[in-house]
Amino acid sequence: MISLISPSEVKNPTSIAIGSFDGLHAGHRKLIESVVEENQYTPTIASFWPHPREVLFKETRLRLDLPGEKLPILEDLGIKQLVMIPFDKELSKLSAERFIRDILINQLQAKSISVGANFKFGFRRSGDINTIKETIKDMDIKLKIIPILEDKEGRISSSRVRDLLQKSDLKNSFKILNRPYSFNGKVVKGKGIGKSIGWPTANLEIDGRKFLPGEGVYAAWTTIENSNQKIESVMNLGTQPTINPLFPSAVEVHLINQDIDLYGLKLSVEPIEKLRSQIQFENVDQLSNQIKKDRDNALRILGNHKK
Repeated sequence: MISLISPSEVKNPTSIAIGSFDGLHAGHRKLIESVVEENQYTPTIASFWPHPREVLFKETRLRLDLPGEKLPILEDLGIKQLVMIPFDKELSKLSAERFIRDILINQLQAKSISVGANFKFGFRRSGDINTIKETIKDMDIKLKIIPILEDKEGRISSSRVRDLLQKSDLKNSFKILNRPYSFNGKVVKGKGIGKSIGWPTANLEIDGRKFLPGEGVYAAWTTIENSNQKIESVMNLGTQPTINPLFPSAVEVHLINQDIDLYGLKLSVEPIEKLRSQIQFENVDQLSNQIKKDRDNALRILGNHKK
């Protein structure tokens, strides 16, 4: 498997695309195809960590894919290395021309550069495709400009995927991503309330930088680490209004018809369809009855999903 590397560890020369590549959606894949085509060089994706807006404007940028989650996807697409360029205030002051010369050419030894038609970079985002053209005009470096990908709903973008996930529209997010959306978490100790009412749940500790779908109850597939088996599940994402409305938002997963000690293990969860919004019931008996209905609905949905 390819690994996360710094610019100093790059296998040169490279065919490269640079950007956030958050979500690795259909538009990103067009860029990646153009990189992999130049296979006489090492097909490379370069990205920044942390996100520039986190450094410059103190914005919290939740990611559709954390760097480690991108690796197997990029490998399947033919990329050989993912280079993480450390972004800080000093780098932000680098002019677009210096960025091309110092980073892309000198450090990464790019022989083919692929960018989207709207690519902006360098100090105050002053650089664009014309800057690259001008800087490399006398060099033996190929520039590939990839048009912005659109469908009948408009431009395909990471922001659009986030909007769909926030609305729990997993079907349409799947179409743009060309893969199911998923996230990982380690099972940590909970309060044991689910088990006490007959519905044991695994409480997941999720990386705080990961973007999650909108709150609610979902039919989901769960995979236990070091296993390829997908297990039918009901996932609750959000607070626990019936048990204690003051509890913080959390991710809990009930693995249907399973009796497994999951504590300390890592689970991968793939929500498929939202079953309902969260409801505050009058008592735990009503909650338990509703969870039974959720389980039955989840089994029906997941059964159809397999076919």
